Amino acid sequence: MPGAGARLPGPPRRLQPLTAAASLRQLLDSLSREQRRNQELLSSLAFALRSFTHLGRFLELVPMVASRLSGAEGALLVVFHPDGRLWREQLQATPGELGSALVRQVASLSDRQLLEQSREEALVALLDQQVRRVLGDRRLVATSVVARSHSRGRLYVHGPASGLPWSDVHRRHLQLVADLTGVAIENEALIQEHRRHERLDRQLSTGGQIQAQLLPDHCPVIDGAELAARCRPAFEVGGDYYDFIPMHPQWIGRRREQGRWALVMGDVMGKGIPAGLLMTLLRGMLRAEVLSGLPPDRILHDLNALAQEDLAHSHRFVTLFYSDFDPCSRRLRYANAAHNPPLLWHRQGGTVERLDAPGLLIGLQSEADYGREERVLEPGDVVLYYTDGVTEAVGITGERFDEQRLIQSLQTAARSGAAAQAILDQLFARLDRFVGTDRTLEDDASMVVLKVREAITLPSLNASAGPS
Repeated sequence: MPGAGARLPGPPRRLQPLTAAASLRQLLDSLSREQRRNQELLSSLAFALRSFTHLGRFLELVPMVASRLSGAEGALLVVFHPDGRLWREQLQATPGELGSALVRQVASLSDRQLLEQSREEALVALLDQQVRRVLGDRRLVATSVVARSHSRGRLYVHGPASGLPWSDVHRRHLQLVADLTGVAIENEALIQEHRRHERLDRQLSTGGQIQAQLLPDHCPVIDGAELAARCRPAFEVGGDYYDFIPMHPQWIGRRREQGRWALVMGDVMGKGIPAGLLMTLLRGMLRAEVLSGLPPDRILHDLNALAQEDLAHSHRFVTLFYSDFDPCSRRLRYANAAHNPPLLWHRQGGTVERLDAPGLLIGLQSEADYGREERVLEPGDVVLYYTDGVTEAVGITGERFDEQRLIQSLQTAARSGAAAQAILDQLFARLDRFVGTDRTLEDDASMVVLKVREAITLPSLNASAGPS
């Protein structure tokens, strides 16, 4: 018998049914947990977007996050290159046999099949058809991955044929994952474009340094004359060219200063690296021709024949003014291959003359004849060589600097009696004021100033002697 005071076991207690309020609380708790989980998943994906520097690592997360947010069994991400080709290396799917089968099926599409789809709707239909071949009648939801209004891929989630349909919330989550994927793809494209520009900037900088080394870093000393020169490229590498070449490079010292010099100004049509490379090629050819000692018209004729093939392949032409100057006679001989004629300011009278001669562009046709002219320069005369980047420069009002303004500027600078360098500085200052200090030139601008030194008048001595 049970001891005194012992309690007999009663009948088993029955579980009380949940009240409506308790059921609602459980449902809300469940929804709250799901919302927190979804927020954590989206936060994790956003963190990966900010943190990952490798696009592939981010894309690997996309199918997993998409499937969990939508309550799906699996997901597939298809990505395209900017040109529309399938980015096979970035096909991503949730792990498993079904995911592998989806990747293989989509990867079997050829680039030709994809590029043949002229409209986005046709491309989407083709991809959906390939996915359906693997999934059969399983549930499937898909959305496009868009970057800068261009379709860059397709995101799929799938599940068993039977089950609750996906809600609008699930679809919005799927679209949000697709949008974040589009941002990641666009970021990668911008990074690659930035790197490409950095490489190009380095190439341009190197090209500019090489070109600067090819142009004369100083003007030579020529007996009885002054020289000043400057090239201002519109880009880091330009097509303008000027040179001073001794006709007898083996001479040195005083003999070299009194020897004849070739003074050249040219312009390769176009800008940037291609024009700079052609300018470099032309420089080598011309320097070799100068050693022949031929007159200017023959120099241009032979140069045109030599450069014909290279210029024809590049579809570019060259304007070139070639002259040689003899300090002893002050004789300037010249020929012109359709370049801007230099301007000769005569000290006597203050007039300006254009130094021109008939001739075609270098590279225009294989056989071309060039005229030859010559002038004897007087003390104080100034010759200005220039490229069309000077006269074609556009000012604040939209007008061009033109030849007439250049002539007026040359007259003003030369009348002052300034040295060659001061004249050049005044001309560029006038050009800068016209263009505007905060604006850049649209084309390379180069000028070379040759000034004949004025004769030195010695004081006369009284020849008559007084009586001793």
